[in-house]
Amino acid sequence: MDEIKQVILIRTDLKMSTGKKCAQACHASVSASDLVRTKNKKNWKNWKNTGQKKIVLKAKSLEMLQDILKELEKQKIPHFLVKDAGLTQLAPGTITALGIGPHPSSELDKITGNLELL
Repeated sequence: MDEIKQVILIRTDLKMSTGKKCAQACHASVSASDLVRTKNKKNWKNWKNTGQKKIVLKAKSLEMLQDILKELEKQKIPHFLVKDAGLTQLAPGTITALGIGPHPSSELDKITGNLELL
């Protein structure tokens, strides 16, 4: 059986503080996980029971993130787009992160395998 993992993309062009990036990654992870828990319980349980593997990658621009989002929608891969509330460093509604999966690694790697680690 294919390994199940979660991929989190963080926009690096926004110059968020380290703490802000961590918070946005957490929003992406939890929200995407909740989505998969309701839509594909088998993948979610497999992921939960095998260490909850996740990888955090750089999205160097909004355009890069949007291109990946389009591909995820085309492939019907579960994801959650994070838009900031605007309470601290960013304007309300700023897209900061994208949580993908948990989903089979082989499918995620086709879309995000060329991106750099954060």
